[in-house]
Amino acid sequence: MQRRFNPLEADARWQATWDERQSFKADDASSKPRSYVLEMFPYPSGRIHIGHVRNYSMGDVLARFRRMTGHEVLHPMGWDAFGMPAENAAMEKKVHPGEWTRSNIANMRAQLKKLGFAIDWSRELATCEPDYYGHEQALFLDMLEAGLVYRKESAVNWDPVDMTVLANEQVIDGRGWRSGALVEKRKLSQWFLKITQFADDLVAGLATLDQWPDKVKLMQENWIGKSVGLQFHFEPVAPFDSRIDVYSTRPDTIFGASFVAIAADHPIAQAVAATNPQAVAFIEQCKAGGTTAAELETAEKLGFDTGLSVVHPFDPDWHLPVFIANFVLMDYGTGAVMGVPAHDQRDLDFARKYMLPVERVVAPEGEADTPIHDEAYTGPGKLVNSRFLDGMSVDAAKAAVIARAESEGWGAGKTVFRLRDWGVSRQRYWGTPIPVIHCATCGPVGVPKEQLPVILPEDITFDVPGNPLDRHPTWKHIDCPSCGQPAVRETDTLDTFADSSWYFIRFASQPSDKPFDRKTVEKWLPVGQYIGGVEHAILHLLYARFWTRALQHMGQLGFAEPFTGLFTQGMVTHETYSREQGEGLPPVYFAPGEIDRTSEGATLIADAAPVEVGRVIKMSKSKKNVVDPDDIIAQYGADAVRWFMLSDSPPERDLPWTEAGIEGSWRFVNRVWRLFGDCDASAEGQDKALDRKLHQTVDGVARDIEALGFNKAVAKIYELTNAIEKAKPSASRTAAIRGLALLVAPMTPHLAEEGWAEMGGEGLIADAAWPPVDPALLVDDEVTIACQVMGKLRDTITVPKGTAKDELERLALAAPNVVRILDGATPKKIIVVPDRLVNIVF
Repeated sequence: MQRRFNPLEADARWQATWDERQSFKADDASSKPRSYVLEMFPYPSGRIHIGHVRNYSMGDVLARFRRMTGHEVLHPMGWDAFGMPAENAAMEKKVHPGEWTRSNIANMRAQLKKLGFAIDWSRELATCEPDYYGHEQALFLDMLEAGLVYRKESAVNWDPVDMTVLANEQVIDGRGWRSGALVEKRKLSQWFLKITQFADDLVAGLATLDQWPDKVKLMQENWIGKSVGLQFHFEPVAPFDSRIDVYSTRPDTIFGASFVAIAADHPIAQAVAATNPQAVAFIEQCKAGGTTAAELETAEKLGFDTGLSVVHPFDPDWHLPVFIANFVLMDYGTGAVMGVPAHDQRDLDFARKYMLPVERVVAPEGEADTPIHDEAYTGPGKLVNSRFLDGMSVDAAKAAVIARAESEGWGAGKTVFRLRDWGVSRQRYWGTPIPVIHCATCGPVGVPKEQLPVILPEDITFDVPGNPLDRHPTWKHIDCPSCGQPAVRETDTLDTFADSSWYFIRFASQPSDKPFDRKTVEKWLPVGQYIGGVEHAILHLLYARFWTRALQHMGQLGFAEPFTGLFTQGMVTHETYSREQGEGLPPVYFAPGEIDRTSEGATLIADAAPVEVGRVIKMSKSKKNVVDPDDIIAQYGADAVRWFMLSDSPPERDLPWTEAGIEGSWRFVNRVWRLFGDCDASAEGQDKALDRKLHQTVDGVARDIEALGFNKAVAKIYELTNAIEKAKPSASRTAAIRGLALLVAPMTPHLAEEGWAEMGGEGLIADAAWPPVDPALLVDDEVTIACQVMGKLRDTITVPKGTAKDELERLALAAPNVVRILDGATPKKIIVVPDRLVNIVF
């Protein structure tokens, strides 16, 4: 047996064997208990990165472990393959988005296979293929029929150069991320999914997800934003004759109101603009701003005084000015808000800018007269300066105002949600075509299911800005399926979040004639363990939870929650290397491979001159602190990479990538390899301590893997390895080495297979069972006693658990180092703590 492990040979050999034997193909008909392990599928950008490796290594360990513990495991892989990056590549590289995407998939598939993941590749899917998105179109039509899909005009970010709607994330400082053009706010007819119909259930369902991180559940709860407040109206002050409806989650602060703000496209704002050119100019300025709550929160608060006023509900002589404001959206609530500057930072900023009153109406004990300066007070307290509410708690005051509003007829209590319906229309080519036909006579008509999939045309160009489907000469022209008259297809495509909202269901069941078979799906789902980045904590997970509920609502599934267990892993990070270029210029960054790094600093290999070593941050192409997994695998093999991904940090925390770390993992791989070569089947004799260590490690590692505590499992395996290396040849040592092979099999599968074969193990270790545990060996029957002299540790003794005090005294006094230090002196006192220590005082 070679003394040094050859990973390139072993990796290729065992990957080919697993493929040939279809070792990881899930059996729908199996009678074994089922385990569905899934990592969030990747976008095919062209290369996998170390972050992918960490994510998939974690899932792979669990999937392999579950196979070893007798489960039928579904562990699939696919590609989230639609989206803007492919269209950008088409424009920049003059290639078809499909060609670019499929080439990237082939590259990334090959990279993933080099890592030896236990994946059922027979279920691979790509969302850009008609055999996937055609079924998505069928589900969309089912939702349309069930009343879960509708079309309405909505405010969007419009790029006038690229002639497309931009996602909020694609608007940077008010400009299109690709064109750099000033983004406009436009009204377009958009398709929406009724996620708000399930808002209450989406909140309630979070309480059942006890295997989800609390932080993720809180993020979803806040995003959905359930709140109880007051829907009410302000009466106008003549000659103004239109009342203004508002909703407030803080009706307790109504005596702190100093203005009312309305959206730029509110009917009253439009009426003002009809006779006021300055209002027209301000409304145009508002259209150039963002459309999300997050953007409005950070933008400068601007307003236009309409000259109109409304009456405070509790005081006919108290008039509040009405402003058109850039931070109010018509799509949110009523399109109008009550401004309470003392207790809302946005309102305070606005009030300071336009010299409006700021009146504190909630205060902690003793601070009723403390003025509000630059920071709104949002904490707890009692009501002050609020007439009949004074002295009440916030909750009591809310209830009192709602009761008065309802009894006097100017308002009512109402539960509302921050969540808005999901706008799924995207004005781009590379996405799932929305299966609707627009007829001048019949209106929007769903494509008949027998005509699905509606396939994207291949013969498109990107030489003109905008959606190529809009200008395709033939694709969009079709007869209406209802009346037979000439009509046009919907040229918007679905938001790619729709593609990832049900892929985990399609993995479980892939019939050709329908999206899935319910009975088969319900054998596998909900997904037992889902693993992915916390950046998907809100939108992807929320949309997937909604989609599953929609299918349940339509009678197509019998469960509501798609993922029983969720784990959000930390990122892989790396320090950066850069040089300043001069004032006003950005620094130049260098890749790790261009750097000679020492403990004193770093130099650029090309010129041997120093570079600045930056902090350890998330790997980023722009900062060039990215490590290519292929280079590392070629040097160290897949198992060393996998081991490093699992060993250095708790999996929920970030993992700093270091050369020392991967080299340490490579040394461990070779330590284990040498032990495999040292497995002596003819050795005899028992090592009771080693037997106990093996069984305790088997039990502990199993518990750690189930809890996704991979770094803890690794630590236990290190301890066992140390114990084996120190042990003398015996049957126990041989058993421990074979046990070690089984323990590392989920983490370093190629090394384990190679060692298993060398040791004469039966079959593949990938098919082997997890080692059994003898419960009797999990209990220590020996303990190590600390022998102290004057409180300082001087020696240790190993004794049977429960050894009597007088015997512990005798043994401690006979310990070599204790005898040497006492040098014949008689102890004045001996303190014995059973099973722990003996302290000798003289």
